[in-house]
Amino acid sequence: MKRVFIAGHNGMVGSALVRQLSARPDIELITRSRQQLNLLSQADVQAFFQAEQIDEVYLAAARVGGIVANNSYPAEFIYENLMIESNIIHSAHMAGVQKLLFLGSSCIYPKHAEQPMTEQALLTGVLEPTNEPYAIAKIAGIKLCESYNRQYGRDYRSVMPTNLYGMNDNFHPQNSHVIPALLRRFHEAKLAGSAEVVAWGTGKPMREFLYVDEMAAASVYVMELDSAIYQQHTEPMLSHINVGTGIDCTIRELVETVAKVVGYQGAIVFDSSKPDGTPRKLMDVSRLKALGWQASVSLEQGLATTYQWFLANQHNFRG
Repeated sequence: MKRVFIAGHNGMVGSALVRQLSARPDIELITRSRQQLNLLSQADVQAFFQAEQIDEVYLAAARVGGIVANNSYPAEFIYENLMIESNIIHSAHMAGVQKLLFLGSSCIYPKHAEQPMTEQALLTGVLEPTNEPYAIAKIAGIKLCESYNRQYGRDYRSVMPTNLYGMNDNFHPQNSHVIPALLRRFHEAKLAGSAEVVAWGTGKPMREFLYVDEMAAASVYVMELDSAIYQQHTEPMLSHINVGTGIDCTIRELVETVAKVVGYQGAIVFDSSKPDGTPRKLMDVSRLKALGWQASVSLEQGLATTYQWFLANQHNFRG
C-alpha cells in the first residue's frame, strides 16, 4: 500500500484530492493540519518526512488569493509559497521520495502571452504585475522539480491549473477569487432584495474556469501516468502540463451565469474604475488531451454544485 502525503489537504484543491483518493484501497492517505505541521519550518518538514516513510506527495499547499489579496500581501505571497515548496520538495528528496506532483497556477505565463497559452510560453515575457510575486514562486516550484529530476533522477511532475472553483473555496468578501466572491455577493444581494450588484472591471476580459474535482482527477491521472509516456509529452526543461477546459468566457458572461445560478433578478453594473487584470487567460490543453484526459463538467454545472455547497456551509464562513 502506498503512503501518499497530500500537503494542503484542507484547502480547496487538497480536499478535492482527498475526495479523489480516499476510496482507493491501494493508498493510505497521510495528512497534517497547519497546527500539526508548520510547512514554513524546514526543520519540521524534514523531521516529518524522515519519520513518515512517504511514497508519493501531492503538493497542493499554498498561500492563495485574488487580485486584492495579491496586491495587499505581496511579501507573504512570495515568501510563504517559496518556503512551502522548497521545504517539501527538498525534504521529500532527502527522504528518498521518488514521486511528487507540484500544483502551480496559470499565472506563471506572461501577461500578454499568445492565446491559448502553451507550456512553451513560460519565461517568454513580463508577468501580470498584480500577482507577480505569487507567479514567481510558482515558477520556482516548477524549476525545483525539474532540477531534482535532472540532478538526482527524481520523478517530480508539475501541473498548471487554470482558474479553479468549487467546494471548500474561500468565500471571504475581500480576499477571495472571482467566482466565490461573485457567488457570495449575488446570494447576499438576493437575500437583501438589492436592486443592483456591482462587478469589478469592464466585464471584457476572458477567463477559463475548471471545477476543482476535475482538477483533482487530472492531477491523479498525471501523477499515475507511466514515466515513459509522461516523458514523451514533456521535456526535461519544460516538464509542466496545463490543466483546464480549453474553453473560456468573458467576465460578463461569468457574472451573468452566476446570477442565473443564484437566482438573482436585479441589475448588474460593471465598475470600470476597478482593475481588469490580464486581458485573456486561456490554457492550451492539447498536451493533456494527448495524454488521455479531458474535462467534462460545464461551467453552469460546476457553479450550481458549488452554490449548493455554499448554502450548506455558509454558517462556517468568517468575514
